[in-house]
Amino acid sequence: MDQLVTQLISEIGEDQNDDIIRRLITTSLDMDAARLSRLELKIASQALAEMLNGSKVFGQDPDRAKCTVFGSARTDPDAPDYKLTAEFCRLIAERDWMIISGAGPGVMTAAIEGAGIENSYGVNIVLPFEAKAADIIVDDPKLATFKYFFTRKLYFMKESDAFVLMPGGFGTLDEGFELLTLIQTGKSYPAPIVLLDAPESTYWDGWQTFVNNELGGGGNISPADTGLYFHTHDAEEAAHYVCHFYSTYHSIRYVGKLLVIRLNGPISDESIAILNDEFHDIFVDDSLRRGEPTTAEVRDGDHIDLPRLTVRFNNRSFARLHEMIRRINDLASTEDAPARRGLIHDMGPDPDDLTEEN
Repeated sequence: MDQLVTQLISEIGEDQNDDIIRRLITTSLDMDAARLSRLELKIASQALAEMLNGSKVFGQDPDRAKCTVFGSARTDPDAPDYKLTAEFCRLIAERDWMIISGAGPGVMTAAIEGAGIENSYGVNIVLPFEAKAADIIVDDPKLATFKYFFTRKLYFMKESDAFVLMPGGFGTLDEGFELLTLIQTGKSYPAPIVLLDAPESTYWDGWQTFVNNELGGGGNISPADTGLYFHTHDAEEAAHYVCHFYSTYHSIRYVGKLLVIRLNGPISDESIAILNDEFHDIFVDDSLRRGEPTTAEVRDGDHIDLPRLTVRFNNRSFARLHEMIRRINDLASTEDAPARRGLIHDMGPDPDDLTEEN
């Protein structure tokens, strides 16, 4: 069987990913050997097919920064939140960002109208009562359609560099809480999250009251966790917050036990000293310092031209890490920033790198 798998892979063409392809093939064969039910096999097969399609769709603009906009499908075109969504997306597109929406009606259509179809991706979900995306994007090549919510959510999170949540129903709150959970636990990379609603709305005020009183007051989250999101009623302020997050900060990568923070520009020694003083509680037996590209980054050609800060992070205080990134921007940036090209977010250590930098 091993020889047959090797031969099959060689027929497609050998490359550096052959070990992972082998694992996918053998896992599929193991699923058959384990006599999984037909339903379980259909779920696994459909999920892989959706991942393949999603990657092809988003491969069209791999270097452009993208902001996902969540919100209600029931928002009326005359509603203040509809107009606010369109205004935010217009402003963020002017800064060379693209947007990702759920490709449905309401807030999702408003986002596409604001950014323009040329700057919009759609991530559609097939529902029992609605299988087709909104007319504005239904025939666009930047539309990906999913049967399962979990694969759809994967592409919302994986392809986005920022997130804006408008008022919505169960789905919006589900997406918002999952996003916060992923960043809070370090399963996803730090990213700006904006809660946006019209000036007369009490939607996010009520949500924050619940979070502060019931989650924070009950000791179920830490005080730093509420810093993972920013609330505003102003589209311009929301666009500024998203862009400012990348004004100095570029991206992060783990190399072994070392956390590497890549920057878009220089940071002073005085600023590094301030960061060490304010965030020493999240470092392990070390301090934040300037660094050179690691062996693994040079091997991968991974933004080796950018200045770096390195530190041994405690791999626990991710809300504080998010706070430190915001502090870096406040200390080092001099102006608002446009969308950054080629952002790379990597929250998990690469097993191949564990012996290189430790």
